[in-house]
Amino acid sequence: MNTTKIQEQFSGLYGDGGVLYTAPGRINLIGEHTDYNGGFVLPGAVDKAIYCKIKPNGLYKARVFALDLNEQAEFGLREEDKPKEGWAKYIFGVCREMNKRGREIAGFDAVVSGDVPLEAGMSSSAALESAVGFALNDTFNFGFTRQELALIGQATEHNYVGVKCGIMDQFISCLGRAGSLLRLDCRSLAYEYVPFFPDGYKLTLINSCVKHNLAVGGEYNKRRESCERVVAEIARKHPEVKLLRDATPDLLQEMKDRTDATDYVRAEFVIEEIQRLLDACEALQKGDYETVGRKMYETHDGLSKKYTVSSPELDFLNEQARQYGVTGSRVMGGGFGGCTINLVKADKADAFLKGATEAYEQAFHTKPEMYDVVIGEGARKI
Repeated sequence: MNTTKIQEQFSGLYGDGGVLYTAPGRINLIGEHTDYNGGFVLPGAVDKAIYCKIKPNGLYKARVFALDLNEQAEFGLREEDKPKEGWAKYIFGVCREMNKRGREIAGFDAVVSGDVPLEAGMSSSAALESAVGFALNDTFNFGFTRQELALIGQATEHNYVGVKCGIMDQFISCLGRAGSLLRLDCRSLAYEYVPFFPDGYKLTLINSCVKHNLAVGGEYNKRRESCERVVAEIARKHPEVKLLRDATPDLLQEMKDRTDATDYVRAEFVIEEIQRLLDACEALQKGDYETVGRKMYETHDGLSKKYTVSSPELDFLNEQARQYGVTGSRVMGGGFGGCTINLVKADKADAFLKGATEAYEQAFHTKPEMYDVVIGEGARKI
């Protein structure tokens, strides 16, 4: 992304000085809705990011301009100063979560902008939290680790946005590494980098252009609550089960008659998805991308039919992938809109993307957007 406009806007509003920081959006190859259930995820940082130019102002308040929205917000840094602008709540929340951890922000001016598609399932929100968090941490010498910054971003979503998200998005935005996916154990936060060089394949996102907002209507939170109810029921006889990660298919089957049918199939998807990710990681170690692709299709079927977070548009794109012989395809992210992620052999990519675009446009009167995925670095100073 060309950052010239960010620099110019900052100078016009706040004068000289300031330092530019960035944090990326992400893809997740496989492992969806497993993070808040204590399972595993396999994300990678991408080369689309949120940028934040910042400098202290000593005013004990924040003055922030959102370049892409052409909107400015000004707010104090006390709990009662929560701004009305939705995007500014993410920034305010990061400030408050840092304050709760014993750091005092003396006030700052900032301009934020980015090229992570909004509401596309690439986690522009976590990129914003991570960019601002990394910038504040460095600017005021707070000494938070990258893992702590990820937890601050997650707490921001919980406490100031109203989304009970897991840790994956913020974690990969803070700790991403070029050329690697990150296998994260969301229960212990232990992680390892998994090399990702799929020679002969392309990884491409197709944006349905159906916008999603996980906070609206509470659908994301409802699914998390389903999982929590199932865990509570299993734990009545098996108190060692604290999260769905701890459950087995047999334990789930044992309590089938004692739980709501919708809660049951949602929990079943999560338990199956945790195993799918482990199987996919094993396949990646062998360079077996065909198995990885099959697991991606299985994930899409589960997200569509069991967890019910797909949409007609996303199911259509997945079916197009199958018709064109794409190795693997699935809805990516929290669902309800956004992108499919597609692992496709390089010699089939052009025909697939052209054919899927034309068919989608004819069916839904909207042209989908395409993004080739390049796995990049996590949060950093530029």
